[in-house]
Amino acid sequence: MTGPIITPVTLRSATSPDTRPSMACRTLPLAPVPTPRSHTIVYGIATIDPSGRVADRHILNVLRWASGTRLDIHEDRGVVVLQADPRGVFGISGQGHLRLPAAVRHRCALNTGDRVLLAAWPEQGTLFLHPPTHLDDVLVPVHTSLIGGDPQ
Repeated sequence: MTGPIITPVTLRSATSPDTRPSMACRTLPLAPVPTPRSHTIVYGIATIDPSGRVADRHILNVLRWASGTRLDIHEDRGVVVLQADPRGVFGISGQGHLRLPAAVRHRCALNTGDRVLLAAWPEQGTLFLHPPTHLDDVLVPVHTSLIGGDPQ
């Protein structure tokens, strides 16, 4: 944005505590301007079903992963990383579901019914699946500090 800067609004108090007119001024605070996003990562939340499937059609559409797309799936630092790979052993099912291998689910302590954060990065052709344990590691210190606790 290159428009003119808005001058803060100034209110003049009509009376002071002793009811005489006053020329005291006070400036109203302006709300902070949010920082624009620098990435085009698309987020979603999905539930792990009893077969290890994750279904979020919007995320798969953003990545342009259709039924039959072959995938490389691995765990890295507590996050499941998925990338389209023609040599991949895993794939998107005929119903458009993503099935996580049992070994990856066990390594990331993912159980049936767990809700996971999906982060699709279309330019990189990558989907990051953040298990609850990883979210705890990242977010609990932030939340603790916001309520004035010791993040440990």
